[in-house]
Amino acid sequence: MNKITTDICIVGAGPVGLFAVFEAGLLKLRCHVVDAIAQPGGQLSEIYPKKPIYDIPGFPEVLAGDLVNNLMKQIEPFKPSFTLGERVEHLHKQEDGSYIVETVAGTQIACKVVVIAAGLGSFEPRKPALENLALYEGKGVNYMVIDPEVFRGKKVVIAGGGDSALDWSIYLSGLAAELTLVHRGSSFRGAPESAEKVVTLTEEGQMRLLLKSNAVALNGNGKLEKVTVQSEDESTIDIEADYFIPLFGLVPKLGPIENWGLEIEKGAIVVNTFDYSTNVPGVFAIGDINTYPGKLKLILCGFHEAALMAQSAYSIINPDKKYVLKYTTVNGVPTL
Repeated sequence: MNKITTDICIVGAGPVGLFAVFEAGLLKLRCHVVDAIAQPGGQLSEIYPKKPIYDIPGFPEVLAGDLVNNLMKQIEPFKPSFTLGERVEHLHKQEDGSYIVETVAGTQIACKVVVIAAGLGSFEPRKPALENLALYEGKGVNYMVIDPEVFRGKKVVIAGGGDSALDWSIYLSGLAAELTLVHRGSSFRGAPESAEKVVTLTEEGQMRLLLKSNAVALNGNGKLEKVTVQSEDESTIDIEADYFIPLFGLVPKLGPIENWGLEIEKGAIVVNTFDYSTNVPGVFAIGDINTYPGKLKLILCGFHEAALMAQSAYSIINPDKKYVLKYTTVNGVPTL
């Protein structure tokens, strides 16, 4: 069993969770971040890394993926630790008022404060309606790319028409022995430059592109061997495949957090806007997962919530100390 001790456990590695590490770090509080997704950034990394964002102060335009990279660089001085690819499952309150946060894999994080910054909740992949899909999960069916090297020299079929499908098709075309992208539409929802690159790679023979088509069946003996694809005219072809990667986005769910004794309203956690605390002492909720009168689900609002949360978290962790606000323009950024 892996056990970690920290000041604050942040549930959610999206932009608001990452900025909460910075605000806590300014107060010399250590953070451990947990996320079910295998990389930091939440939706920004998983769904639309190449899409521009226009309402981040100081950035007239910034790509979602670049914002995540900047946030990761910004929190480097505070040396946060991460548990990625593990969904948070249980919250255990201790006799002294502290908590142990436990993941589905059994990792335990001992902390004095818990900050839920899980966006719209835990995310589960949106799965295609294929009869025997579950049979091949872990045996050729993958819902995300964690280690691209797994696909080197393999025959890969990707399904989808968004940024993730386009980006991974471009990347894996240089690794896979054969790569096919299947999309039900005739145009893509992803970035135009990515769509153009996919067309170029197809014309150069580095990948195959099947538009107005759907994967309709999977076949194999103990592991995936073939993907059956049906076109608009209902004709079908069988494509030899070691891996099938359906990238249809993620479905948000509140998940196990729903059982933590928190006040929930319409699928969101009710908070006090003084410091974004919940009805459970020592537990805060910031970002899209919380609700209050006038709530706006914007990244910049989550940043504001993170700053106020950190002040109260400091008081819980250091009850005998009084924090005096100091500007970074005067003191710079401390290190931990």
